[in-house]
Amino acid sequence: MHRSKLSNMQEAAILLILLGVLSEGEALHLVHLPATSSVAENSPPETPVHKFSVKLSASLSPVSPGFPLVINSSPLTEAFRVNGLSGTDFEVVTTGREQLDFETGPNIFDLQIYIKDGVGATDLQILTVQVTDVNEPPAFPGNLAKGIELYIAEGTNPGSIYQVEAFDPEDASRNIPLSYYLISSSKSFRMSANGTLYSTTKFDFEAGNSSYYLIVEVRDSRGLKASTTLQVNIVNLNDELPRFTSPRRVFPIREELSPGTIVANISAEDPDDESFTSQLLYSITTVNNYFMINQLTGTIQVAHRLDRDAGELRQNPTISLEVLVKDRPKGGQENRMQITFIVGDINDNPATCTKFTHSILVTERAAKGTLLLDLNKFCFDDDSEAPNNKFNFTTPSGVGSSSRFLQDPAGSGKIVLIGDLDYENSSNLASGNKYSVIIQVQDVTPPYYKNNIYIFILTSPENEFPLIFDRPSYVFDVSEVSPARTRIGQVQATDKDFPQSSIRYSISTGGASLQHPDIFWINPKTGELQLVTKVDYETTSTYILRIQAANSEDMSSVTVTVNILEENDEKPICSPNSYFLAVPVDLKVGTNIQNFKLTCTDLDSSPRSFRYSIGPGNVNSHFTFSPNAGSNVTRLLLASHFDYAGGLDKIWDYKLLVYITDDNLLSGRKKAEALVQTGTVTLSIKVIPHPTTIITTTPRPRITYWIRRENIYSPSAWYVPFVITLGSILLLGLLVSLVILLVRAIYRHCPCKTAKDKKPLVKKGEMKMAKRAAVVETIQMSTVFDGEAIDPVTGEIYEFNSKTGARKWKDPLTQMPEWKQSSPQVAALHRMAAGEGNGPPRTTNKEEDRLSGKAQAEDAGLGSRNEDGKPGTPKNRHSALTGRASPKPHPGK
Repeated sequence: MHRSKLSNMQEAAILLILLGVLSEGEALHLVHLPATSSVAENSPPETPVHKFSVKLSASLSPVSPGFPLVINSSPLTEAFRVNGLSGTDFEVVTTGREQLDFETGPNIFDLQIYIKDGVGATDLQILTVQVTDVNEPPAFPGNLAKGIELYIAEGTNPGSIYQVEAFDPEDASRNIPLSYYLISSSKSFRMSANGTLYSTTKFDFEAGNSSYYLIVEVRDSRGLKASTTLQVNIVNLNDELPRFTSPRRVFPIREELSPGTIVANISAEDPDDESFTSQLLYSITTVNNYFMINQLTGTIQVAHRLDRDAGELRQNPTISLEVLVKDRPKGGQENRMQITFIVGDINDNPATCTKFTHSILVTERAAKGTLLLDLNKFCFDDDSEAPNNKFNFTTPSGVGSSSRFLQDPAGSGKIVLIGDLDYENSSNLASGNKYSVIIQVQDVTPPYYKNNIYIFILTSPENEFPLIFDRPSYVFDVSEVSPARTRIGQVQATDKDFPQSSIRYSISTGGASLQHPDIFWINPKTGELQLVTKVDYETTSTYILRIQAANSEDMSSVTVTVNILEENDEKPICSPNSYFLAVPVDLKVGTNIQNFKLTCTDLDSSPRSFRYSIGPGNVNSHFTFSPNAGSNVTRLLLASHFDYAGGLDKIWDYKLLVYITDDNLLSGRKKAEALVQTGTVTLSIKVIPHPTTIITTTPRPRITYWIRRENIYSPSAWYVPFVITLGSILLLGLLVSLVILLVRAIYRHCPCKTAKDKKPLVKKGEMKMAKRAAVVETIQMSTVFDGEAIDPVTGEIYEFNSKTGARKWKDPLTQMPEWKQSSPQVAALHRMAAGEGNGPPRTTNKEEDRLSGKAQAEDAGLGSRNEDGKPGTPKNRHSALTGRASPKPHPGK
């Protein structure tokens, strides 16, 4: 222990010297430290130990948050911490995290108090705390300190009962005996000086007290004392047989009592302790599934259903049980008694039937008096004794049943037919030829349970009438412009047989073309005929269909003619669809421009039905068509002259949208109901301001026309831009792939550049044969570092292995050798730890320059060698620790 303390003191002194060097020239000091103080053992938390203050630095920078603090202690403990008082005053107090015990030690603690201000000035001092001894009274261990309970059976002979033991924390190592005393006065107990408790009499639970309260005191050699309590309880013993007090032995009960119903009360008493009847335990020893007994009160209750009409009770309604009563606790005195229960029958089962619903199929021409059903074959009563198991049937009831069905004889349950079931009888149609008969089966004794029996009598029809359509044939008209799902008409078939079954409609033949296998669709339930697709009058004007109707018994078919009504559903188509024209600025009004002619056709319109109009683009109405209606051929004329000089006209390029409308003159409908279709033509017209060629030999100028034709994109040629776009994308992808392959080839064959300070890892003769590979250095955990050097950039010390070149950084505070403590590099290390910078160390004499040069040489690679003994490549801190290639050299190197 003394060696450890001396070592810690030396380390603290070294740390003080280092921190003194760090804070040299600063005015931050801990006042009233170092010092020695004391604290009593087992002190509570926040007990004051020592007060001190802080002298701030010249800059009056405040103390950094969290300082001062205990950074180390010898031996290591968390029993102390530093609390701030006010300003620069502080106090060391106990924390309560660890118990300070003088007897178990340790007794002396060396606390290192560390202070730091906002500018980085620090100080560290030692506070020695000694734990002082406090005289403690003796104590009882464990639960004995709070008091315990002791138990003695009645009738026990006098003698030793319990050994009381205590301990003295002060005299535990010297084994000084303690003295025990019985403070409470009792003639039944005494205590020896060594703590043994004795009874002086034989206890009887019924004759005396059942418990005693004793106070025991213990004293040590200094007169200090402690006390505890002992409660001695006398245990009552049973030695008499309990006896039954209830006189009844036979209990008649009825069946179907609810579980939990009390059917008997068994009582007994214990002569040994008559005032506590609850001390007796009751049980049923006979194995049974019907009854249970309350083990404390002796009450017998129903545990499960008592069914007199099923199982063993139907044959024997008597249940015999044996009741056992015994003293508590288990294993005491006991007695037995036989009791008997007789279970009586009640009318608890209604008359029931294996089937409560019956369906009977009867032909519509069944004869009167026919026996339809005998209910006695299906009904019974589960009660075990008469008259509880007797029943009868009530008169049939139900709409229409009284005149058609009856029991014969009455109440016998035999149902016979007495009426007419013909389907064609109008009175039978009112009930739908389905009859519901309700008969009740009922007990003859109270409470007269009833159950309903439902009898459904169905009449089976006969097929007497065929299935026919309401018309011998159908003719429907539909316009050729009608969309899909248009309703064309409806067919309907009927069957006079009752009941009428559902009819399904279908198209057996007709209604097909080369393009569409199904042009029409019929609703299978309603017979409504609809279009599946549009029809074309010009292709087919009439369709002949064969429609079939079928039900569960018959099938019939009918012819349906569908006439397609012609409509004006075709647009006019003109040639040319688009054109470019050139117009001289001085062209005469009424002239056919370049002899342009527009020829139009329409599949469903007359050549005289066309009308021509010019939409947007005809600015100032310079252009018109002649004729403008009544012909399928028209010409473009100049309607008015151009006036650019007067400013009326300003545009030279016209884009005309020509509308060609048919008036459906061939339609037989009225003009207001006729449909109209419109086609379009696009004309591009350029006005030529100056004639190209003028002939001067004639008084009238002659104009030479230059006609330019343009290729105009048609929407039907959608594939042209698609093919161009797809080809561009494929070409672009090919170019990108070639560029990537070229870059990879250049990267693969291009020699990599190496750093200037790197040396090859293979010999010159092996350079051509060696493959390029990444060099990775690893530091084994068992590497021996036999050299030291200082990094010229960071100023930190690292160790290296002269053979492998492996390096590791060295802690400047805990692992610094003593011969280097006074070196300038250590001073630089202290300045760096204090936050003054990370630059290279500053030297002031030749010795410092020599040492710095040596360290730089070692860092440059002179101290590290490869496996072949040659100098290794220099590495910075990152490469030395991780084994990776060195990054770009620091500018300071």
